[in-house]
Parts: sequence; structure tokens; C-alpha cells
Amino acid sequence: MKKLLAFALALILLVSLGASALGAEEEKDPKPTEDPSGAPITVPDEIGSIVVLAPSLAEMVLALGHGDQIVGYDTNCEGLEGLDPEAPVFDLVSPDMERLAALEPDLVLVSNMSLYDQESPFQQLTDLGVCVACVPNSDTIRGIQDDIAFVAAVLDETEAGEQLVADMQSELDRIAELGASVPQEDRKTVYFEISAAPYMYSFGTGVYMNEMLEIIGAENILADQEGWLGVEPETVVAADPDVILTNVNYIDDPVGEILSRDGWAGMTAVAGEQVYYIDNMASSLPNQNIVTALEQMGQAVYPEIFAQ
Repeated sequence: MKKLLAFALALILLVSLGASALGAEEEKDPKPTEDPSGAPITVPDEIGSIVVLAPSLAEMVLALGHGDQIVGYDTNCEGLEGLDPEAPVFDLVSPDMERLAALEPDLVLVSNMSLYDQESPFQQLTDLGVCVACVPNSDTIRGIQDDIAFVAAVLDETEAGEQLVADMQSELDRIAELGASVPQEDRKTVYFEISAAPYMYSFGTGVYMNEMLEIIGAENILADQEGWLGVEPETVVAADPDVILTNVNYIDDPVGEILSRDGWAGMTAVAGEQVYYIDNMASSLPNQNIVTALEQMGQAVYPEIFAQ
């Protein structure tokens, strides 16, 4: 199931809802806070059990040292180190509310993916006094850092959250310095594929993955468009990118598939075999681990600079 993550996210992003939050009063002493959308939620002072319905958020909770409190998670989290492999698993988009309620969690963390095409899907839980906080997938790296700070605050781990963001920023600064060293005339054009043919999908400006290309000193061939995009093969052929990156992991050989794609043999990236796989989880989940993907992207596009 996890191998379908990039494809599923690509499809859902077409119609996913905007920022939102859900919350409910707890019988325990509550502490008020705000989620990333600015909506108020009420978090219990003591959080004993957590359900996480987003792998990006699960990785944040794990990094903040609260993995042992996660008593349930979505199918895309399966296999993440630090999670109980015997814990109940839920569908990310349409989780079973009765099974969720039976766990009696103190906190449920969700992204806007779990609100897809639904109206107040967690009302049953909030009516029971469960705190449900939605952290919408951020479109910017700064937004991702704010999300880390929010999750840390909810878990009463503000200091640890600040350190996690600081470590992330240190890596971003280091990689950005290398990217800035690429002369303007030597900057390569890149097509980054997040869903394979025949349903090709990528992105323009206004999303954090485009920022990542800019940080390494590359140019997105789709930078004249905005947001997450469906892509026609002819568009890529006409742009003739120097390098093609892919994080598709639901087919056996995404690089080989691109290299053998009909009509693409004459493109610079394909003819020169400049097609590379970038870790799916690190690149597709908006959290602190994007720096891992960023390093891989730099090494793929500018090995002479990033392999030092």
C-alpha cells in the first residue's frame, strides 16, 4: 500500500481541501492552542495515546520522541521504524470511525488528505471529547517548519521542535550554499515526475518541491505554471530537460520506464541517461526529511558539486 503513496497524493492533491481544524473539549485540564490554519483547538495537558493519519505527521511525532504513544496509524505509515507493527491500521482517506473511537485516543493528528471529499468526517470523535487536529500539507518549506513547531507544541515538546527545525535549517543552508555556487549559465533544467505515464503528474511554482529545485540551483521546466499539475508527454519533450527526476515507487523500474518511453529517446536527459530516482518518502512527505531528498536531488543534477 505504501508504494502507492506518491500516486495517491498526486490524485488527491487535485481536489484536496484547504486548511482546516477540528477540536473538542477534554475532561482533562485543557490547554488552548491554534492549528496551522489559525483555528483554535483544545489539547489536553497530558497526552497518553495518539493516532496519526498521515505519514508526514507520523515522522514528526517519531522525531519528537513520542512514537511509543502512537496506538494507531494509516496504511501509508506501515513499515516506519519506531511504530508498533501490531497497532491498528486505518485508511488515510476514509478511516473507520468506530474502530478509531474504540482506541480512546487523547489526540488524533490528520492532514487535509483525511478530509478529502468529506464534510466533518471526525465529528463522531470530537463529540466523544477526542482532540482532533488537522495539519494541512504545507506548500512551502517555511510552512513545513511551522507545522513541525505546531506538532511539537501540541506534544509539549517546544524545545525539541525548535531543535528539529534548527537542524533542518542548517542542512537547508548548507545545500543552498552549494546550489548558489552553480553559475547561472550552467544551471540545468529539470522535469520531476511524481506520477508516471499515462497519468503523468508534476508541479510548477508555489509548492515546496519547486523550492527544492531552486535551492540546488536547478530550473523547473514547468516553472511557468503553478501548483500540482497533470502533464502531457509533449510538454516535456518540447521543454527538453537536461535531467529527469522521479520519485514514483509504485512501478518496478521508474527510471527504466522513462528511458524507454515512446517518443522520448531524442530528449537530452533520456539520450544522456540523466534520469534518477529520488527517495519517495523523503521527497513526497512535507516534513523535516525533505533535506534527505534535497541532497539526493543535488547529487543527481550536479554530482561534481554535491558529491564533494
